[in-house]
Amino acid sequence: CRRNAFMAKQGVTLPKARSTGTTIVGVIFNEGVVLGADTRATGGSIVCDLNCEKIHYIADNVYCCGAGTAADTEFTTRMVSSKMELLKLRTGREGRVISALRMLKQYLFRYQGHVSAALVLGGVDVTGPALYTVYPHGSTDKLPYVTMGSGSLAAMSVFEDGYKVGMNEEEAKKLVRDAIRAGIVNDLGSGSNVDITVIKQGSVQQFRPYEVICKKSERQGDYTFPAGTTAVKSSHDMVPFSALRVTDEEVMEIS
Repeated sequence: CRRNAFMAKQGVTLPKARSTGTTIVGVIFNEGVVLGADTRATGGSIVCDLNCEKIHYIADNVYCCGAGTAADTEFTTRMVSSKMELLKLRTGREGRVISALRMLKQYLFRYQGHVSAALVLGGVDVTGPALYTVYPHGSTDKLPYVTMGSGSLAAMSVFEDGYKVGMNEEEAKKLVRDAIRAGIVNDLGSGSNVDITVIKQGSVQQFRPYEVICKKSERQGDYTFPAGTTAVKSSHDMVPFSALRVTDEEVMEIS
């Protein structure tokens, strides 16, 4: 924009966008949908949160995993959750997954990718289980298994190897756990724990955490030192301030 171009000409260093790391996945099984996510939140190379919740509530039968900027994913999912509740009150019927998908994609397309929210949307309604991916520019996919985030390639390799049509709940949970674990092990931006949400017709189960992958190690040695370990010089060997001589002096103005 013109403002940023003007500031750059003035020599102002503009802040750079921070990339965040995440592994989020979803898979359809014979009774519903299983969503999974890691719990590490990063800002650049700094781990900001070890137990970040990335599976967001949309409706009683719809949940959404978020990757990208944490503030954008949190605000976007909360806004759509509010709209889904209003739609339910107005129609008197349970909202459909496709309704939440349309709200998300229209909102993200309006901002042309400047809202950094990459989402995995899953739920069960009158039409059965449904699973979608929503990209920051508003494009969407409908697939039986999906992955997103910086660890998505490692997670997708697990899905392509282990997915089969008509899986039961335990098989789907194990596959999602293995996919998230692969993302955590192979991606520095993903880490900590595996969160899983199982959505079926009329029920939702949340496992937080389902499994702890990155456990904090214990110290191997004792780092408490007794008094007197470090030698201290006596007062006779210390040089008094009165013996010091100033060789250079500089006065700074304080505004």
